[in-house]
Amino acid sequence: MLLRLFAKQPPLDEPSIGWLLEVFAWALRHLDAEVFDRDSVLVTPTNEHYPGRVNSLHGMAELIFRQTAAYAGMGHWPFRLVEAGTVPLPEPGRIALPAKLRQASATKEPGAPGGPQIPISYDPAMINNPEAMIAGFAQVLAHHLGSAVRAPVPGGIENWPQATEVLGVFLGFGLMFANTASSFPARSCGSCGGPPVQRHAYLSEDDITYALAIFCRLKGIAERDALRHLKSALRPHFKRCLRDLEGRETALAELRAAA
Repeated sequence: MLLRLFAKQPPLDEPSIGWLLEVFAWALRHLDAEVFDRDSVLVTPTNEHYPGRVNSLHGMAELIFRQTAAYAGMGHWPFRLVEAGTVPLPEPGRIALPAKLRQASATKEPGAPGGPQIPISYDPAMINNPEAMIAGFAQVLAHHLGSAVRAPVPGGIENWPQATEVLGVFLGFGLMFANTASSFPARSCGSCGGPPVQRHAYLSEDDITYALAIFCRLKGIAERDALRHLKSALRPHFKRCLRDLEGRETALAELRAAA
């Protein structure tokens, strides 16, 4: 009893850890493991990965979205960025998807114009919370990418919003998801100086930080390279997640074999 009392507890419950590993395995099987291995990077909320500035709100949102799509390997998809509520969403199946779902992250231009496009909506107020905006864009990209897979996602369709967040981490945006995971919708009054609009998170900070640790282990990313961009409150938990994964080498080896 005493030995059990003082034994190290995992940073998450076992079913949650198992599900996160299963979603990564599902993504590697169906969403081009070669692109993940060769091109996926840990995207940081810095000028290194998001350079440039545009004077208009829409121009800045467009710049952030195009860069996010490029790092996701989806810069060649026929996306069109629009303000929320300005266009109706297309009916499912009306837009032809690219033959190759993901390409090298260097692709920064949208798909060829002329055909039907996929509208991606955004809230202009989100521009004041760029990490939340990036995470929101990444989740929408993950939704479209994952929807192209015929195999059911682990946990079933009822866990789809949570799975798309894990897919966003798989695409390289784990820092932004973790740093904004405790955010809930909170609209400012604009000129009155209230807080910026924030995103709604489906997974907890602990869950998404563990997913970030899986990504870093698979990609061989040094602990310090993630820690310096992770908010301070999550750093101890992230270190615990990395230590926990050291004892799951068999599961990680199976994932690496897929990649």
